[in-house]
Amino acid sequence: MSPRTPSNTEEARPDPPSGLASVFPGGAVPTAGARWYGHAMRSAAIFDLDRTLLDGGSGPIIGRVLNEQGVTDRSIPGQDILYWFYKRFGENRASMVLAKQGARFTEGWHQATVRQAGEVIAERLQDVMQPFAAAELSKHRKEERLLVLATTTPYDLIEPFARSLGFDDVLATRYGVKDGSYDGTIDGKFVWYHEKRHEVERWASVNDVDLAESYAYSDSRYDVPMLSAVGHPVAVNPDPRLRVLAELRRWPVRYLDAPPGVTKIAGLEFQRFAFPFMQPELLLYADLQISGFQHLPAEGPAIVASNHRSYFDPLAIGYTLAKRDRPGRFLAKKELFEAPLIKQLVGVVGAIPVYRGSGSDEPLHAAAEALDAGEVVVILPQGTIPRGEKFFDPELRGRPGVARLAHMTGAPVIPLGLWGTEHVWPRSSRLPRFLNVLTPPMVTATMGPPVELVGRSAEKDTKRVMSAISDLLPSAAHQARMPTAEELASTYPPG
Repeated sequence: MSPRTPSNTEEARPDPPSGLASVFPGGAVPTAGARWYGHAMRSAAIFDLDRTLLDGGSGPIIGRVLNEQGVTDRSIPGQDILYWFYKRFGENRASMVLAKQGARFTEGWHQATVRQAGEVIAERLQDVMQPFAAAELSKHRKEERLLVLATTTPYDLIEPFARSLGFDDVLATRYGVKDGSYDGTIDGKFVWYHEKRHEVERWASVNDVDLAESYAYSDSRYDVPMLSAVGHPVAVNPDPRLRVLAELRRWPVRYLDAPPGVTKIAGLEFQRFAFPFMQPELLLYADLQISGFQHLPAEGPAIVASNHRSYFDPLAIGYTLAKRDRPGRFLAKKELFEAPLIKQLVGVVGAIPVYRGSGSDEPLHAAAEALDAGEVVVILPQGTIPRGEKFFDPELRGRPGVARLAHMTGAPVIPLGLWGTEHVWPRSSRLPRFLNVLTPPMVTATMGPPVELVGRSAEKDTKRVMSAISDLLPSAAHQARMPTAEELASTYPPG
């Protein structure tokens, strides 16, 4: 790891280290930020480990691996109860007192053996990382910030994990070593609470890092000192006390198991919270018939591609996804992010804005990020509701974004055919027809098996997707006919 980590007992040095350019790709040192003795000061992104990068704590995994590797055959009394409490409510003094006393239990362990166990732990921890953690790390890496892991977890156990993720340095508790074995003591400071902030400040001074331009991420109220030391603190999956403090100080709140901006209620993101209430039989003004939803994988990335007939389509799609208990990240035109009320809704569900006509690939990259995190992305390839006679054309035509995204990510494309949604909320109406409770129109939402894509041509694969969607529609959808003047009028916005 390129930057220099001070020992836990070392005081900050006044002079910056030499060789700044060696840290950055191609030897390029950023020119932005404060300067120290003529050098451009760098910025960093500092991450806590448990319940921040990880879904829960690392303790149970570390304990199992140490037993499997023969490092120890015993556990610290009461640790299972504390692990359970920690996962649900966050860091507490009792668990930290136990962690600090844990050094005594390591007396006699061979340091080399523990480091070998750390390599296995690194692999296991990859499986419990928050889905969007990798994207957050990648963002800071692209912006040439140093990545630092700051954790109470012992250095020898966690350094391989940090190295595997490309961290530049690790600030962690170190155990005393004598003749190649731990001696039951802590070498320097126990890296927790105020000492974690002090360690970050010492590291920043030695490595010429401007904390005012740096970021820090944590879930714990006990990391408030560290968060307060940087210019850009971020509360991640915050415990109750940190959540209140973050609101008071207007710190951003993130959940790395969901896209930025997604709202959570009682620990559940908005869509999952709403799913129990999204039963088709409770939808009084529409007779929504959902079938084929078992084609949507129960987990892992998937692209749901649907035709577009009315403003009711997103709700019908949402009800379909609820059948599989899977939130969807909709690609939505940017105008929805600017409209009153609707912009709040599309934001809290993690919708991805699309700037039509801009030629930007940013929406596709955001969608690819979501798929990499194992999410469901919803695309309506037609882009907008067809108007006039095009609305009644039996042939569905789509834009190539859905195929390009599938080619980029390898995610399966699940077709969804909607029919009858225009009778619930036609384009000509400002509101759904809520009063259709006595004779609710029938709406069908039918999913099919994954579309077989060739992968050589986005245009040809888009036609395959649109054909698969068309095959899911009733026979009336395939019959060409002359619409009435009233039907044509219903396909245009009001006014």
